[in-house]
Amino acid sequence: MTFLTGFLKTIILLGTVQGFIVSTLLFSSKKSVYSNRILSKLIFLMALASFKLYASLQGWFDYSGWTRVLEAIVPMVIVMPMGPLIFFYIRSFVDPQFRISGKERVHFYPIIIDLVPQIMALIYIVALISGAIKPNSLVFGFNLGTLIDDYNVYADIPRWISITAYLIFSIRFLNDLKRKNDPAFAGQTLNVRWLRQFVRLFLVFQAIWFIYLVPYVIPKYTDFMLSKFDWYPVYIPLAILIYWLGIKGYTAGNNYVFIPAKKSNGATTNLPIQSIKETVLALTHAMEKDKLYLDPSLNLQVLSKHIVIPSKTISAVLNQHVHKSFNEFVNEYRINDFKGKLQDESNEHLTIAGIAFECGFNSLATFQRAFKQATGVSPSEFRDASIEIP
Repeated sequence: MTFLTGFLKTIILLGTVQGFIVSTLLFSSKKSVYSNRILSKLIFLMALASFKLYASLQGWFDYSGWTRVLEAIVPMVIVMPMGPLIFFYIRSFVDPQFRISGKERVHFYPIIIDLVPQIMALIYIVALISGAIKPNSLVFGFNLGTLIDDYNVYADIPRWISITAYLIFSIRFLNDLKRKNDPAFAGQTLNVRWLRQFVRLFLVFQAIWFIYLVPYVIPKYTDFMLSKFDWYPVYIPLAILIYWLGIKGYTAGNNYVFIPAKKSNGATTNLPIQSIKETVLALTHAMEKDKLYLDPSLNLQVLSKHIVIPSKTISAVLNQHVHKSFNEFVNEYRINDFKGKLQDESNEHLTIAGIAFECGFNSLATFQRAFKQATGVSPSEFRDASIEIP
């Protein structure tokens, strides 16, 4: 039993250390995006709670009266902000322009639930120092330590409800983006997969916590749960969650790349690397496999509908990553197809205009202009040069 206890304590310690290190890296990284900073705060609060349990198990707060006072007045189990941080992390991840403003800060006001024990302890200490009360005085007929312990038991109920509620909000947020085909959501299959994993793992943790919480808040079972299991059934999964978030969250956050795009209003576009890759892949497939360029009426909206990626995302990727306009991108495929058909003997009966129309051009003037811009010669000059080649 001693070996098992030591092993479990080690897991909690490793989770604590991992949490503090990763939260620091996420917050201070020069490449850090806003979502990383929100995640760093979430992981820090989780690591802080784990530290409180580990220090208590090790008896670090029992060395002197001062360490006990420190434990009483310094808040280390801060849970109420975790739910909003989860929700705002997801929002900022899919929308790099999102910021927690004054309107969003109201979500963090329930932190007062976490601070009540420290407020009670501070008032009690000030009253002792001022002589307003005597040592070991009762508060509302209760010993202060007992009163705080009882409060913490029932404070876990709104804490659990808060995190669960914000996880539900997060699921709805992701589902709404997908249903509305929001530009912030498009082309981010892997990123969205990470966010869904993020929410699901927290839901698993909430389920574990709920199984422990139900008997824990029943007065006759509270002491039994603590003496039999202590907090290991909750904090071991928490340590695993911290470790997983540290690795996956740091990797996912750093998949973002800032690509400047020149626009009429001087704005810039922030696109994830994975979104760029998936959009380029979809565009290539649409041209090379589906041969959408053969459609003379092809435009950005038609292409957007075909590959199910918003036109804004397509334009951003083409302009910033492929370095071509939509027309340049499509016409390149049409011109290459024209070159191939021109050298095919079965098309000798067709005129230059006829071949151009078969390749998707709907105007001879447009074709000639695009061809010369791309090759440096006119279509007829290119044909004549091809005929001269033995």
